[in-house]
Amino acid sequence: MFISDLLLRPLPVLGSLLPALDSLVSTQGIMVVLLIAYAGAMWMFLTSAPKVHTIMVSDLELARQFYEGLLDLPVADVPLHYYYNYEQSLGTASLDPLYASTATLGRPANQGYQSSEGLWYQLKKNTQLHVISGASLGQKNRQRHVCFDHDCLEQVLMRVQSYGVRYKLRRDKPLNFLVKDLDGRVIEMAEVSN
Repeated sequence: MFISDLLLRPLPVLGSLLPALDSLVSTQGIMVVLLIAYAGAMWMFLTSAPKVHTIMVSDLELARQFYEGLLDLPVADVPLHYYYNYEQSLGTASLDPLYASTATLGRPANQGYQSSEGLWYQLKKNTQLHVISGASLGQKNRQRHVCFDHDCLEQVLMRVQSYGVRYKLRRDKPLNFLVKDLDGRVIEMAEVSN
């Protein structure tokens, strides 16, 4: 008897929802819903984007042999925010400040730089290593790998240590160490302080 009474009574709840549905379906309501959806999509995109560390090397092919062969870093895909030049779409300059001084490192000043060029490796779960050319040779024609990020070189040093690669720590701050590759070449890993 109680259930039949509920079924026969009109539903006042549905009637009270109609004004709310009316404002939600209006042009203004649709725009608000679309903006919220867009903000959610951008938040998901930005929080899922990997952190990218960049190392500048004197020889890209020797760097490939070092990172893939000796350190066994897995090759990674170019992150979407680099592939689509996400930084440029935000109104920032076409060149990252990190690369603004590459003309002094042997690259012509008028040569543009595409951020997706170079080698890409997975360093940690949500951290990638971007290896680009542009560093000069070091003393005694030593290969140089230059980085502006201390955390990046610490992670590379941890990888070197975990793989039992011979290395010599020269300085802790700024971080500087030497590593021998498979062919016996000495590679200088150097942090450049800003």
